[in-house]
Amino acid sequence: MEYEEICGVYQQLESTTKGLEKTKILSEFLGKIKSCPETIYLLQGKVFPDYDERVLGISQKLSIKAIAKATGISETEVIKEFKHLGDLGKVAEKIIGSKKQSVLFSKKLTVKKVLTNLRKLSELEGKGTVNKKLGLIIELLHSAKPAQAKYIIRTAIGDMKVGVGSGLLRDAIIESCFKPKNIKQKKEYIEIVQDAYNKSTDFAEVFEKTHKNKLKDISLSPGKPVKVMLFPKAKDVEDAFRIVGKPAAFEFKYDGFRVMINKDEKGDIKIFTRRLDNVTKQFPDIVRYAKEHIKAKAYIIDAEVVGYDPKTKQYQPFQAISQRIKRKYDIKKLEKQLPVELNVFDIIFYNSKNLISEKFEQRRKILEKIIKPAKYKIVLAEQIITNKKKKVEKFFDKAIKEGQEGLMAKSLEAPYKPGARVGYGVKLKPEDKDFDLVITEAEYGTGKRAGWLTSFDVSCRHEDKLLEIGKVSTGLKEKESEGLSFKELTKKLKKLIVEEHGRKVKVKPEIVVTVQYQNIQKSPTYSSGWALRFPRIKQLRPDRNKEDIATLTEIKKEV
Repeated sequence: MEYEEICGVYQQLESTTKGLEKTKILSEFLGKIKSCPETIYLLQGKVFPDYDERVLGISQKLSIKAIAKATGISETEVIKEFKHLGDLGKVAEKIIGSKKQSVLFSKKLTVKKVLTNLRKLSELEGKGTVNKKLGLIIELLHSAKPAQAKYIIRTAIGDMKVGVGSGLLRDAIIESCFKPKNIKQKKEYIEIVQDAYNKSTDFAEVFEKTHKNKLKDISLSPGKPVKVMLFPKAKDVEDAFRIVGKPAAFEFKYDGFRVMINKDEKGDIKIFTRRLDNVTKQFPDIVRYAKEHIKAKAYIIDAEVVGYDPKTKQYQPFQAISQRIKRKYDIKKLEKQLPVELNVFDIIFYNSKNLISEKFEQRRKILEKIIKPAKYKIVLAEQIITNKKKKVEKFFDKAIKEGQEGLMAKSLEAPYKPGARVGYGVKLKPEDKDFDLVITEAEYGTGKRAGWLTSFDVSCRHEDKLLEIGKVSTGLKEKESEGLSFKELTKKLKKLIVEEHGRKVKVKPEIVVTVQYQNIQKSPTYSSGWALRFPRIKQLRPDRNKEDIATLTEIKKEV
């Protein structure tokens, strides 16, 4: 397939904000790519499946160099156009349209060629890497028409701007492959296709299997990351019982970060976060605990990593150990300074058996059978099973006194639904009100805070859209030594800037923060229609992404 054809689809998608129109555009195009399902990655602005953690490593600076070298225009001119247009893709489109250099032997671009060149970017390392990366992008730009250049650059820097989220893509696959006749039928297909995606986290595989009527062939496979089951909030104990039923299992809600521990038939152990990031190298201690204390040939186990003080043995809040998630150096030193305990609470694959359809109480029994607990290494989540409100309240008090976040209430009868927030379990937390939200825009400060981003627009999620719900400027520190600082957050966000307008910047929605607030009120100012009153940034959540943030539905429940 020629790349020009998919660029035409991009242009159609950009021309509308209506979800149904986008779905129709996508579903019609999907019918043309059955022989090359990997094309579906490009529709998402990616070149790898969602579970694949490889990155292209192309910054705005490198893209500016590539555009300049491909066209014979100075980098200064490219930067000038970027400041004017605020979109490097549009810059490439404009300059390629009137480029000074002509290329004698340019070929028509194919989807295969674009995928091949962009994928090679992730493989390059060592001496000469920058020039090799430039060469791969320049080669594509030399053969590109103006509109094609726009989308090549946007894909390279990860800022596609065509509005294709996972929900839209799922619905397009359903329309293309099943052609549902009514809403009821469509809902049934959504359940089936979403379930398949949550197991595979690969839309190309889902699409290929769907149009071949082989969705049932998609199954869990240890070593390949899977979406975790998510849990909404309950207002109180009675609300928890109403949602999950009586009796119910109540477990400590640990103040750590979620991981899936995988062991395949060969004995290889891998650790994935809820973002699907592979953090095995960062946690050699967890790998040891799994080898020594979990007796099974193969498994996928759901757990929470909790930090503790090596001297006092007191459990620490998430922020104390969060740096271990991203750190790639001084692993042994950090292991001693910031030790962790693995708190196991679910299992979805055991030896050769998929357990997601099994009842939770049966899955728990398997955990009790295969795990040999060892305090400060690996333990089963502390649990009670009851239908008594007072017993739950007493257990809740115990959790808080021991430094945990609260409780989880779980249905004993429930299956495991990867990626779903279906009410098979709920969170019970103290009155502190907070949401995990993603930063979408920010603004530079003035005076002594000049040069730092000091005000942050935060957004919630509604289907495939991000909707603003407030502006936060408190909770950060002046000095890095005092905790999460303006300087630290500015460093992280500067790498994600996609547009600049004076002091205001738009950023890729990748930085998730926990935001505390006093209450919620209606507001025409923000696209969500709501605003958080007196919001305050509590902490960074590097273990989460925009798929994990609070939904508009959850926010409305707290009003």
